[in-house]
Amino acid sequence: MTVDGNLDEHYMKEAIKEAQKAEELNEVPIGAVIVVGDKIISRAHNLREREQSAVAHAELLAIEQACREIGSWRLEDATLYVTLEPCPMCSGAIILSRVKRVVYGASDPKGGCAGTLMNLLQDARFNHQSEISRGVLEAECGQLLSDFFRGIRERKKLEKQRKKELE
Repeated sequence: MTVDGNLDEHYMKEAIKEAQKAEELNEVPIGAVIVVGDKIISRAHNLREREQSAVAHAELLAIEQACREIGSWRLEDATLYVTLEPCPMCSGAIILSRVKRVVYGASDPKGGCAGTLMNLLQDARFNHQSEISRGVLEAECGQLLSDFFRGIRERKKLEKQRKKELE
């Protein structure tokens, strides 16, 4: 199946908008959208800190919303666009919801399960495999994360310096 790269970029830009919403909430900036046909049926971003929930990942929230939208747990005609390669938990949800295709931006060397650490999404031992497109707007997606974590490190460094000055 050949997919128009511009279309993938268009929808990834929508996922990036979701990631930016997460960042505004001081959440790790990861965003996701799910598309069926040419329509976005769900949008989500990380809410782990806000919800204090380990499972409030962008992909899981988008899958849950998409299932409600179409009235089925099967997302067999759906494409998931996400700014960071899915983790093991999200990859499991993608398999179980039968998402047809996954398009991600930045690879995740510490937790990526769509080809980096392992490839759960295409493991033939499961009853479903997803098509994968990697590296769509990779630089932009990666930069969001790099900037976010750099900001955290800088804030911690400043706090440490202020604390020393007060001693």
